[in-house]
Amino acid sequence: MKLLFQLTPIIIIPLCALTTTAQVKETIKQLHDPASKKVMVVSHRGDWRNAPENSLEAYKLAIEMGVDMIETDLGKTSDGVIVIMHDGTIDRTTNGKGKPSDYTLAELRKFHLKNGLGRVTNHTIPTLEEVMLLAKGKVMVNLDKSIKYYNEAYQILKSTGTLEQALFKTELSYPELKELYPAILDSITFMAVVNLDKPGARKIIEEYQKAVKPVAFELNFGTDTSAILTDNSFIPAHGAKIWYNSLWASLNAGHEDDLAFDSGNTKDSWDWLISHGATILQTDRPLMMLNYLRKRSLHK
Repeated sequence: MKLLFQLTPIIIIPLCALTTTAQVKETIKQLHDPASKKVMVVSHRGDWRNAPENSLEAYKLAIEMGVDMIETDLGKTSDGVIVIMHDGTIDRTTNGKGKPSDYTLAELRKFHLKNGLGRVTNHTIPTLEEVMLLAKGKVMVNLDKSIKYYNEAYQILKSTGTLEQALFKTELSYPELKELYPAILDSITFMAVVNLDKPGARKIIEEYQKAVKPVAFELNFGTDTSAILTDNSFIPAHGAKIWYNSLWASLNAGHEDDLAFDSGNTKDSWDWLISHGATILQTDRPLMMLNYLRKRSLHK
């Protein structure tokens, strides 16, 4: 007897795939929602206290913690590959010497990253493509030191299907940025970096808001006397989030991570930044900050 029908194969989608896709969609949605009072956490150079800074392992650990975004620093090899390296040279962070541009990717891979104690590990310098594939469906990626490499980064993001997950940034004014990259400005997620200690900071912010409507403004300040710190509601009112760096004193007038970590003083560090409008915080203490925000019901 012949069967008159065929069984349709059952396709099982792993739960983790559903979870990570939903996770990054929720993060992207929150990034584009200036009215949200939840605070997004950006892990600076990954979890560099437990793995070499800017290594795939440091990013993996940060993602597992539940951060919303990881921060990368871009460099370029002599054969045109975009790699992750904060410094202008590889001297401090690897057992090699010289600039990334002194080497091809294959040559650069022969060096190994150092951990926080300066000891050489088995980890090597990752490429931007590798970082984006690791982050795909999980977290946003902050492209620091990227202004020279916007076009190359854009192509990598397009090819990996991660364009929505990347945040481009620069300290340049809008006219300077437009002159460099007029073709892709409307296609990227962008954040302007503004030093509040410099004259004309508000004008720079307003100029950007009229032209490209950045998703956020990274506000840095060595002193906390700028009027923008207490009068910045115009920023979310025009569609952008406020980003502060809690990394070290020169970026936040002393309202820093170590004040919270070493002294348990969140009142004058993270509380202060949040009370002054922060809905994105970049930190060197991602796990502690996540726990702090969750206790306050300020993290998703």
